[in-house]
Amino acid sequence: MDAYSADLDLVLNRAADAGVSAIITIGIDAASSKQAVKLAERFTQIYAAVGIHPHDAANATEEDFKIMTELAAHDKVVGYGEIGLDYAKKYSPKKIQQQIFSRQLQLAKELNIPVIIHDREAHEDTLCLLQEHAPYPAGGIMHCFSGDMTLAEKIMDLGFLISIPGIVTFKNAYSLHEVAATLPLGSMLIETDGPFLTPVPYRGKRNEPGYIIHTAQKIAELAGIPLRHVAAATTANAQSIFKFQVMKQSNAL
Repeated sequence: MDAYSADLDLVLNRAADAGVSAIITIGIDAASSKQAVKLAERFTQIYAAVGIHPHDAANATEEDFKIMTELAAHDKVVGYGEIGLDYAKKYSPKKIQQQIFSRQLQLAKELNIPVIIHDREAHEDTLCLLQEHAPYPAGGIMHCFSGDMTLAEKIMDLGFLISIPGIVTFKNAYSLHEVAATLPLGSMLIETDGPFLTPVPYRGKRNEPGYIIHTAQKIAELAGIPLRHVAAATTANAQSIFKFQVMKQSNAL
C-alpha cells in the first residue's frame, strides 16, 4: 500500500480508465490488515482482505488472531488472506508456517469468508493442508498461481478459483501459458499483485491495477477468445466469490 501513497488518486483514476471498477487490497499482518480496512473505508471501489502472510508466521501472536477475527467482520472485508506457505525466502520456519496456515484456514471457515492462498515453491504441502481442511463453503482463491494444469485441476476440485498474474505476459512463462489457455473461464480470476509482477509492456516498473488489462489481453490471446469474454467472466467470478458490487462497465475487470 505504501507503494501508492504518493499518487493513489492518479492510480485509481488510471484503473477506472482501464475498466477496473473494484480493487482488493490485502493485508499481510495485523498492522497492514488494519491499514487495508482503513483504505477500503476511504474509497468506495476498494475492498480489503486480512490475514497473516507466511513471511510473518513466526511473529504471529494470539492478539493478531483476535485482531483478524474482529477485522473480518467489517462490511468491506471480502477475503481472508493472503495466507499460505512460502518456501522460497524462508522468513519463517516451515513448521511454523504450516501451523499458522492451518489455524487461519480453520478461522476463515468459522468466519465463513473466502480464503486467499499464497503458495510459493510449496505446492505439495499447500495442497495437502488445503485438502486436509476441506471443504470451504465460502470458497477460495489460489493467488498468483504458479503451478501447472495438473495442480490447477486439483485446486479446482476444492472449489477454488485460479488467479492469473501478470507473469502470464512473460514470453518464457510456458506452464502458465498452458494454464491460461486451458483453464475454464468459470474458474479464473485475474490479479495485479501490485506493486509486483508487472505485466509486459510495463515489466520492471511498479505494477498498478490499471495494468491488469494487459494480463487480460494476453489470456484472451492464449485462449483464442475475445477480450470481452475474459473481462465478463472474471468480473462475474470476482463478484460471486467476494460478494461485492462493481460499476456497470462494458470492459470491467
